Amino acid sequence: MWRSLKTVAVALVALTVSGAAMAQQIKPITPAQMPNPDTLNRQSYIDWMKANRGESEKWLGQRWDRYVAAVRVGDIKTEKVKRAFLMTPREIFAAGNPPVKERGYEHAFLDMGYGVTMSGPHLQSRMTDVLDVKPGEKVLEIGTGSGTQAGYLAYLTDKVFSIEIIAPLATRTQGVYDRAVAQGYVEFKNIKVKQADGYYGWQENGPFDKIIVTCGIDHVPPPLLNQLKPGGIIVIPVGPPGAQRVIKMIKQQAQDGTTTMTREDIYGGKIVPFVPFTKLVDGQIKGSHNR
Repeated sequence: MWRSLKTVAVALVALTVSGAAMAQQIKPITPAQMPNPDTLNRQSYIDWMKANRGESEKWLGQRWDRYVAAVRVGDIKTEKVKRAFLMTPREIFAAGNPPVKERGYEHAFLDMGYGVTMSGPHLQSRMTDVLDVKPGEKVLEIGTGSGTQAGYLAYLTDKVFSIEIIAPLATRTQGVYDRAVAQGYVEFKNIKVKQADGYYGWQENGPFDKIIVTCGIDHVPPPLLNQLKPGGIIVIPVGPPGAQRVIKMIKQQAQDGTTTMTREDIYGGKIVPFVPFTKLVDGQIKGSHNR
């Protein structure tokens, strides 16, 4: 009798776990399927996403509230980035580090372990907006970290390449993507992650239309400029450790083949501290690429 009851109890637990997993399954949709964000309000957004994607009202409410704040202060301006933000499940990336798993939509840098942070939604939105990614463009991200920024980009193009220097973090974040794809976030299949020193870019997959750097450095790495297409844009935090300015640069090529770079500070001179752009020496992380 005891064995029989124990068997039933185990079966009930298995059914409960299975049911929870099924409840978490989402329906794949694209940003283009979403109604124009400007026609939505908080409740209509939540209702539409629950009906068409099956996400939790808890996270949808937090996502909408942060979206409204980012639009209000000018961190999100274009419709395509509005749609991308409203599609990006920041909660699954924050969940990769239990101490911050409930804080994915906070306006803050979140500690993700390994000495790296998950940038706040406002910063990621502004950097993404000025990058002006178009469908089909090849985008290189330096500093995969939690995976959030590349996840955001995956709603703008199907060609996202991301480099992470810290091997266990690259493995952990790849696991986040794999689980998300299995859950129904199929767009993350288009993110390719490589564990390497991002200073040297990803030459075999270049040149790139756009490059985004999510760690601070006191100069722009020449290999990244070389791998940027003419007319391409790079957004990068430049400055001394802990005191960077976020710079947008456009590569322009004259008829004689010479290139020049235009520069624009996307925050108008505001200091934004980033984690340092570290380097590999004989397979080990040694210091940073700041000179």
